[in-house]
Amino acid sequence: MTDTDIDPARLEAARKLFVGDVDFVLGVRAMDQIPVASMPEIAFAGRSNVGKSSLLNALTGRKQIARTSNTPGRTREVNFFDVGGKLMLADLPGYGYARAPKTEVLGWTQLIENYLRGRAGLRRVCLLIDSRHGIKETDRSAMGLMDQAAQNYQVVLTKCDKVKPGPLAKLKETISAELAKHGAAHPVILATSSNDGTGIPELRAELASFCD
Repeated sequence: MTDTDIDPARLEAARKLFVGDVDFVLGVRAMDQIPVASMPEIAFAGRSNVGKSSLLNALTGRKQIARTSNTPGRTREVNFFDVGGKLMLADLPGYGYARAPKTEVLGWTQLIENYLRGRAGLRRVCLLIDSRHGIKETDRSAMGLMDQAAQNYQVVLTKCDKVKPGPLAKLKETISAELAKHGAAHPVILATSSNDGTGIPELRAELASFCD
């Protein structure tokens, strides 16, 4: 997908939505703390250190809406962000490796699973995959969980500026073939870079469509 595939007016409307008012709502560590779903919701999931916080910052045109860190497992809560009163974003704890006690990691994992299974208003999960590494077994476990829950998810490749065009195209082909075997997977793969802005307008437009 490229800019030419999307109406420029739609791209601009999506840009204005995401760089407008975006407010942190709260961070939760238990299902009973999660706010009532009052608007369409998009969740961001992925392995620890895949670049979720950086992507959220790029989407909203901010430096600090979501804290970034080189330490895997920095996000230890489900953090909710209100986008202009029209869309809710949920930043999920990274799964896989994390520098935290195993009991705490288990708690995050259980929270993520419960959230994905039972969240009313959740329209899509953006499953972030590091384009340098491709799909790992922990990602496949998450995909299996979302398939089981019939929760629609879309692969969003991160850090694509660090991969040459040829290998990146090959990676997208490989992932596309794997996604075809998953009933809950959205077929379109978006390649993004928080560093140079690649794919950010397209992702904004995709997510803003849930406000229509």
